[in-house]
Amino acid sequence: MGAPIDFYFDFASPYGYFASLRIDAIAARHGRAVVWRPILLGAVFKVTGMKPNMQQPLRGDYLKHDVHRIARRLGVPFTWPAVMPILGVSASRAYWWLEGRDPAAARRLAGALYHAHWGEGLDISSAEAVTGIAAAQGLDAAEVAASLQDPVVKERLRQETDGAIKRGVFGAPFIIVDGEPFWGSDRLEMVDAWLEAGGW
Repeated sequence: MGAPIDFYFDFASPYGYFASLRIDAIAARHGRAVVWRPILLGAVFKVTGMKPNMQQPLRGDYLKHDVHRIARRLGVPFTWPAVMPILGVSASRAYWWLEGRDPAAARRLAGALYHAHWGEGLDISSAEAVTGIAAAQGLDAAEVAASLQDPVVKERLRQETDGAIKRGVFGAPFIIVDGEPFWGSDRLEMVDAWLEAGGW
């Protein structure tokens, strides 16, 4: 088995949602594992000078059309959230807290959070929303709520985001395979082909 694939994402990204539904299966076909790494694009944008897609003229309108088209193509649930873009701080902290205890459970939580936001259109930015979704996954709500204010968890998220920037991550989703970077959910086919061929 080769080295794990790094999957960087932000819960605020619909393209990250689409990629999250496919990345594990693609990796598994090639005997690879995936390390899920939520980060904060807000910090990344401070470096790149970019703004969220929805705050950019023309691009925001295109995204609104594109995401529904992708959802239909993939046959996955999609509901445009009432609040967009969200701040994924609480969701990301909850993930990193749980990842340190049970990586598989952390991945399930990430999937549930993504589904709640992009599949059902719910606002997952608040601590209460994240805690409720985590509780529905069988996690202790009080523990999850406390973790969101844990200095160790906060620092982990900062380190992951800073580490992503140092690796050249400038958007989400961002996938790194054996040092090779791929940006965007539309690059998943290329990731699949790269793994199949061993690069080119």
